Amino acid sequence: MAERSFAREVEDLKLGEGDIFRGEGILAITKALLQSGVSYVGGYQGSPISHLMDVLADAKDVMDDLGVHFETSASEAAAAAMLSASVMYPVRGAVTWKSTAGTNVASDALSNLSSGGVTGGAMIIIGEDYGEGSSIMQERSHAFAMKSQLWLLTPRPNLPSIVAMVEQGFELSEASNTPVMLQVGIRSCHVHGQFVAKDNKRPDYTLRQALEQPMRDVSRIVLPPASFVHEKEKLERRWPAAVNFIRERKLNEYFGPDHGEIGIILQGGLYNGVLRALQQLGLADVYGESSVPLYVMNVSYPMVDEEIVDFCVGKKAVLMVEEGAPEYIEQSLNTLLRRRDIQTRIAGKDVLPMGGEYTAPVLVKGLKTFIEMYQRNLLGNQPPIPDPGPVLADPRVKALAEVVPPRPPGFCIGCPERPIFAAMKLVEQDLGQHHVSGDIGCHLFSILPPFNIGATTMGYGLSPAAASAFNVKADKRVISVMGDGGFWHNGLATSVGNAVFNKQDGVILVVDNFYSAATGGQDVLSSRADNPRRKTKNSIVDAVKGVGATWVRQIDHTYDVTKMRDTLKEALTTKEEGPKIIVASSECMLNKQRRIKPLFAKAVKEGKRMVKERFGVDEDVCTGDHACIRLSGCPSLSVKHTDDPLKDDPVAAIDNNCVGCGNCGEVSEAAVLCPSFYRADIIHNPTGWDRFAASVRAKVIGLLQARRAAGRVRFAD
Repeated sequence: MAERSFAREVEDLKLGEGDIFRGEGILAITKALLQSGVSYVGGYQGSPISHLMDVLADAKDVMDDLGVHFETSASEAAAAAMLSASVMYPVRGAVTWKSTAGTNVASDALSNLSSGGVTGGAMIIIGEDYGEGSSIMQERSHAFAMKSQLWLLTPRPNLPSIVAMVEQGFELSEASNTPVMLQVGIRSCHVHGQFVAKDNKRPDYTLRQALEQPMRDVSRIVLPPASFVHEKEKLERRWPAAVNFIRERKLNEYFGPDHGEIGIILQGGLYNGVLRALQQLGLADVYGESSVPLYVMNVSYPMVDEEIVDFCVGKKAVLMVEEGAPEYIEQSLNTLLRRRDIQTRIAGKDVLPMGGEYTAPVLVKGLKTFIEMYQRNLLGNQPPIPDPGPVLADPRVKALAEVVPPRPPGFCIGCPERPIFAAMKLVEQDLGQHHVSGDIGCHLFSILPPFNIGATTMGYGLSPAAASAFNVKADKRVISVMGDGGFWHNGLATSVGNAVFNKQDGVILVVDNFYSAATGGQDVLSSRADNPRRKTKNSIVDAVKGVGATWVRQIDHTYDVTKMRDTLKEALTTKEEGPKIIVASSECMLNKQRRIKPLFAKAVKEGKRMVKERFGVDEDVCTGDHACIRLSGCPSLSVKHTDDPLKDDPVAAIDNNCVGCGNCGEVSEAAVLCPSFYRADIIHNPTGWDRFAASVRAKVIGLLQARRAAGRVRFAD
C-alpha cells in the first residue's frame, strides 16, 4: 500500500439525479466535473486541491464507465498542455493545481492555449493558498487571468454555488472559445454542505472520436500572422461573447435591498466573510439577509461594466472588497466610473488592508470604517464590538510569550529527513558552512531551527539550477537539496541535466521519501510500492546516470547518521570533477505510520505476537546539556525536571509520540554525545518464553541494583 484510499469518497461520485450530496467543497467540484460531461481531467497535487486528484485516482471504475480519462500529471505544465485536446475538438477538459505557484509553472502552455482559444470547454481549477497560513509566495491568480485573458470565476463558498459555477463555467468557455479559471480558496475547498446531485454525464464527444476523426484548424495555432489575429479576436469577439453570457445567465448575484446610499461589491469567494462581518455589525441576520446592497462577483474577470454601473448609480459610495494586492478590480472600477462621469466614491484598500487574508475581524473593522464615513446612521447605537487585539496586548499574554519560544513548522516525528540535516550540521563542524540551495518540499524546514541550513529556494526541482551561478573555482562547494517530488517534477532535466551538461562541481542531495510527501503522499516514478494504475519503482540513481552523472551514491537508510555524514564529507572533498549526487532514501514516516498502524492494531487484536520499538533516556546518565535536541529537533524529544539534587538543568526525555525511528540515539552516537539513550521492546501478546525472559531480566537487574545500592557511601543522620 502506498497512496491513501478514498473508497468512501468515490461512492459519493456515483450519486444520481435527486440524491443529496454531502461533503466538502473540493469533492463537490469533483462531482460537478462528472455531471458536466468532462472528457478528461489532469493536474498536479497541492493544497488545497489535492483531494480532487486523490479521489479521482481511486475512481478508475467510475471514470471508465463514463469514458473519462484521468491522469496525474508530471507537473502543472504537463497538466496545462493536456488542455490542448480542447483546442481542435469539442471535448470538455479540466485540470487543477495549487495557486500561483502552479500557474507560474504552467504559464507557457496557458499563454498558447488562451491565444488560440478553445473549441471545447476548458477549465483550470486553481486552489488559491493566500494569507498568513500560506506555504507559498503571496501573489494573486487574478493577474494571470488579466494578462492572458482567461475568465476568472470566484464562486460563493457554498456547495450549490460552486457546483453551478463549474457547470456554467464549461458553457462560458464554449460560448466565448476561451479557457476559464475557477478559483477556490482553502475555506471554499473545505467548507461543508450539501446540494442536489444530478446523474453523471458521458461526454457528448469522446476522445476516441477525436482520435478517429482528426481535425486541424491552422487559425488556432500560435504562429504569425495568426498570433496577431488571436489578439484581435480576443478583444472583438471573445470578450463581448463572455460578457453577454455572464449577463444573460446572471452569473453575478445581487443581495439585500434594491436601493441604498451605500453598497458593497465583493468577489464571490469573500461572501461568507462579508456576511459574517455585516452580521456582527447588526446589518445582516443569520439567514444572510443584508441591510446593505451587495453585488457579488462570481465572475471576477471580466467585469460586466453595465452591471457595475447600474449598481453604483445613485449611491454615495461603494466599497470594493477584493483580497490581496494590488487592487486590480478597484482600479478598474475607478476607471469605469470616471469614464462614465459617475461620481460615486469607491472605497477599498483605503479602509481595508492592502494585503493579507480578509478574515471576519479584518472585514468587521474595514466595513465599520466605511459605513461610519458614508452612512453612519446604519450602525445605530450598537454595542462596541470586541476587539481581538487587546488579547495579545494583555500583560499575561506578553509574559507568556517571553517564556514560551515561538514554534515554527518543522519535520514530523521520525521524519527521515531530520538525520540528513543532523549529518550536515556535523559536517559543518569539520568543513565549515557551505552555501545551501533549498527547494520546495518538506526538506525546506531545515532552514528553520534547530538546523538553520539553507539560503534560497527558487522553485520546485530548481535547487541545483539556482546554485548554478556558483560553479566557480573555490575552496568550498555549493550544496543543493531537493526531494523526489521536485526531482521528477522539474529537477531531472532542468537541474541535474543542466549540472551535468555544464560540468558543475557542486553537491546535489536528492531526498527520496518514496512518495511526494509534502503534497499528501502521492506516488511518484520512484515510489517503491506496487501501484496497479501507474508504473513505479523507477530508480532515481538510474535516471541521473542516464543523463551522464558519474559520481553517484545511494544511501538506503537515512537514519544512519554516521554514513550520511561520511558520504557528505566525501562529496565535498573528492577531487573528482562534475556534479556529486547523493540519493538519500527512507520512507516518509507519516505515510509509513498511516500504513503500518492499522495493520499493527489488527494483528494485536487477532492475538499475534507484535513488537514495538520505543526509545528512552536514562535520567541518571543524561547530563542535561541538550546537545541531542539541538542536533535533532524531534517533537517527541523534550525535557523534564529531575529529582536529582546534583543536577540543575532538566534532563532530556522522550514522550509517547515516539515512533521508534532511532534518530536521536544515532545522532548521539555520531556526534559522540552521550550513552543515555536506550531502546526498549514493547511486546504485545507475549509468549511464555517472552514472559520467562522478562522475569529473568528483572531479577538480574534487581540483583545488580541491590549490589550497587549496598556499595554506596552512606552518611550518618
